[in-house]
Amino acid sequence: MSTQERKTETIPEWKREEVDEIGDFLERYDSVGVVAITGIPSRQLQDMRRDLHGSAELRVSRNTLLERALNEVDDGLEALTEYVSGQVGLIGTNENPFGLYQQLEASKTSAPINAGEVAPNDIVVPEGDTGVDPGPFVGELQSVGANARIEGGSIQVMEDSTVLEAGGEVSSDLSNVLSELGIEPKEVGLDLRGVYAEGVLFEPADLELDVEEYRTDISAAAARGRNLAINAGFPTAQTVPAQLAKASSEARNLALYASIEDPEIMPELISKADGQVRALAARIDDEEALPDELQEVTEAEPAADAQTDDQPDDPEDADESDDEAADESDDDDEDGDAGDALGAMF
Repeated sequence: MSTQERKTETIPEWKREEVDEIGDFLERYDSVGVVAITGIPSRQLQDMRRDLHGSAELRVSRNTLLERALNEVDDGLEALTEYVSGQVGLIGTNENPFGLYQQLEASKTSAPINAGEVAPNDIVVPEGDTGVDPGPFVGELQSVGANARIEGGSIQVMEDSTVLEAGGEVSSDLSNVLSELGIEPKEVGLDLRGVYAEGVLFEPADLELDVEEYRTDISAAAARGRNLAINAGFPTAQTVPAQLAKASSEARNLALYASIEDPEIMPELISKADGQVRALAARIDDEEALPDELQEVTEAEPAADAQTDDQPDDPEDADESDDEAADESDDDDEDGDAGDALGAMF
């Protein structure tokens, strides 16, 4: 073995211990990811660590040591080494990757942008009163591209003004203007680059879900599955009640249209026959086309509704009397003359 090879394999003890500790960290969690920490001040990074406590853990070290630990664990985690560049750290959790991504996105906060930084998105100075007294600041606003003027004793921005498009470099003048207005156009937080869980490597694009849309899709799929099971006659605890109701309705319709003389169907059959007879009689230009028995039933109906001098004065009593009269009229129609007349006809 050459001297060059021996030097390559020999690393200081503290580095060896650091790699071992990172390896223990990797083995403690079901999901491990790489997060970018570029531009996060030390104090805010510590706050983020505290916010993650109990659900996830952040481990920061030298990139060479992170890569060495990922390769030594050899559990598929070596795939994460392609995301180790720049200022990064490892994050571990026993929750699923989707929950981890949602948590990291929700923890991001707005922050000022400094001169020389690249705008992550379009920077807009909103329309409205700046709250700044008339003075040189109106010229500073105009110099960075904002439509501003003095009006009503203060400096006003007359319309939403895009002062820098996404990808542009922030100038010192623009940084000062944004700071004066309290505009914080960038987000500070842990950016998940990739996460490995249960043998699968996920990237942010795979984890960025619209939860409400996803919930709606699941509900729609469940409803379609239920309808399919009902229409295909596939019995389950969720579909049997609807299938029984459907079968009962179809059986009743079949009995009605096939004129099956079942006790439960007879009232509807009689009503159907009565309607057919009356419809047929209405087409015949003959007063005697409708049997006398049915004509008497027809003439009796308006009489039941006619007002008499004996009606009670109390409106509630009147309603009760009308209801009773209507009930008696319905009973007479179904069980009295109409039934006898149809029986005589058939």
